[in-house]
Amino acid sequence: MADVEVEQQQVEKPPGPTQTDDRRGFWGSALVVVLSLVAAIAVPVLTYALLNGTFEAMSGRVSAILVGLVAILIGVVGVFAMFTLVDYAIKTWLPDKIGRAVQPYAWAGPAVVVLAIYLVYPAINTVQLSFADATGEGFVGWDNYQYVFTDPAMLRSLRNTLFWIFVVPAAAVAIGLGFAVLADKLRRSESIAKSMIFLPMAISFVGAGIVWRFVYSFRVEGSGAQIGILNAIKVGLGGAPVDWLAIVPWNNLFLMIIMIWLQTGFAMVILSGAIKGVPEDMLEAARLDGATEIQIFWRVIVPTIMSSIVVVFTTMIIGVLKVFDIVWVMTGGQDGTEVIAERMIRNMFTFRNFGRGAAVAVFMFLAVIPVMIINVRRFREEEATR
Repeated sequence: MADVEVEQQQVEKPPGPTQTDDRRGFWGSALVVVLSLVAAIAVPVLTYALLNGTFEAMSGRVSAILVGLVAILIGVVGVFAMFTLVDYAIKTWLPDKIGRAVQPYAWAGPAVVVLAIYLVYPAINTVQLSFADATGEGFVGWDNYQYVFTDPAMLRSLRNTLFWIFVVPAAAVAIGLGFAVLADKLRRSESIAKSMIFLPMAISFVGAGIVWRFVYSFRVEGSGAQIGILNAIKVGLGGAPVDWLAIVPWNNLFLMIIMIWLQTGFAMVILSGAIKGVPEDMLEAARLDGATEIQIFWRVIVPTIMSSIVVVFTTMIIGVLKVFDIVWVMTGGQDGTEVIAERMIRNMFTFRNFGRGAAVAVFMFLAVIPVMIINVRRFREEEATR
């Protein structure tokens, strides 16, 4: 009987995968990979071909405004039509199983391809260029990186950038948090107050620099009325006008005030949303225990929203590392106001030293990586607690 049962089990056992099945699985996976690559590349290639053909056909025959309108039409309506066409082809021509595997790449793949073309390739090219000479042709080894850490102007820019990193995010987060708490106490005018504080975010850094030039504007005595607000007030009170942007090292602080003014609204909006997410039961329990509002703020609210504070702080650090617009418009990097990004632009486009400009760019990229890692870790921790 035992032998009969063993024979029945052996007969009933389903056959395992054969070598032919393995080959079919391999070729099926390879086909999915190839079709996914084709689907990801199709939209960018078709878009480039359509735009290039259109521009060549219209070049010199119509106005630049019409060419721009056609480019916008192709970029919006045309790209949408191409996505729809590729999706239709996948659903119509491919079997359901293969089509379902390829379809996500048809929608997300073009974005990855475009990012690779416009981000990954330039990044690799910049690293290569950082080891080249001023013309970008001859190899000079580590000379450009030696320049980053030995040139007096670069050392001043590193010092000033560290000053910006410590002052701007801390001040903007502190002021934004204060505004968030105060605005949260308002009943009817909360949205109006927050809109007014957030309004500077709508201004570009260049625009903000121009606005604040009228705040710090200076004219030598006897050369006309002072149009700068600060000097107008000072002269009106009987004092002498001051060239605020030439006072070293305080001129760096005057420039930082501009970015703090711009970023406070961003910090306020993010932190206000985080404060509203603090459980009301927790606040009521603290009040019943006899805690004051100040104690509730420091011991309940701040620890609860700490992850949001860190995210806002690190995001502002990344913005500070990239800032050059304010310095470029206000002082042009003169009088000891250099920052890293300004040095990169200066070397690349003013001095035409492509190797040094690329080395500064690589240094900035490496400086941003730890901040991005902290941001990503904080985000994952926050998502895990939800």
